[in-house]
Amino acid sequence: MNDTQGYVLGQSERAARRLMIQDAHFAEASESLLDELDLRPTDRIVEFGCGPGGFTRRILRRLGAGGVVVGVDSSEGLLYQASAALSGQGSARFEAVRGDISEPGPWLDGADVVVGRAVLHHIPMVEFMLGRMRAVLRPGTRVGFIEPDFRSPLARLGWLEATGRPELAPLRVWAMAINQLYQARAISPAVGASLARTLETGGYREVRGDWSECRSDEWMVENMTMFYDEVSERLASLGILTADEVAAQQTLLRALTPTALPAVWGIHRVSCKVF
Repeated sequence: MNDTQGYVLGQSERAARRLMIQDAHFAEASESLLDELDLRPTDRIVEFGCGPGGFTRRILRRLGAGGVVVGVDSSEGLLYQASAALSGQGSARFEAVRGDISEPGPWLDGADVVVGRAVLHHIPMVEFMLGRMRAVLRPGTRVGFIEPDFRSPLARLGWLEATGRPELAPLRVWAMAINQLYQARAISPAVGASLARTLETGGYREVRGDWSECRSDEWMVENMTMFYDEVSERLASLGILTADEVAAQQTLLRALTPTALPAVWGIHRVSCKVF
């Protein structure tokens, strides 16, 4: 993601709040991925799209004095927030690097582990990048990614809405909007679904994949309403939703009972190694 394309969502402090909520939703999958990657105290870990540091904090907890996390992100603002939030978080070191993760860079040199959470779907044709990345990683490097699934849950939403749950319409509208936004920016909202196969065909070994649902709660609703805040102007410019329609959808979302809602997105978790 270079500066001309930019992160399709927001980069403000409010956007960081949404990403911290996302961290809570992805907590179980995140810890499971780190277990699979068998982190060692002195590992050098490169994190793609570290944002304000939610996932980074989980990584740092598992490292010792010789460990380092290199957080690579295109947003100077989010990197600043990450550096401030992670200061004093244990004995491991955090290094913030502003960079374009769509092209393998020097920050991959010496990596023991490469990770990313909810970032690959922001890179156009990310499959090509993952193949090129393998060429520069040293044998033994462990690789792991977590990606959201905004598509599969639409089947359940469609069935429920058609069989007596019309109040779920704002969930469907939200899911449609985020998919249409990503597609309009030539990025994939469903890269996680084929990620394990992509890594296998790229020559990675010991590929493991898992899928789970993200729970529905009041944070999920807040996450969705904040998404609208961040991209309202873009949705309008692309003819997806007008500003008035966005405001109406936010009102409908806030009126829902969070504990009675189905999952709106799933989580793909994939890990592998370089040989």
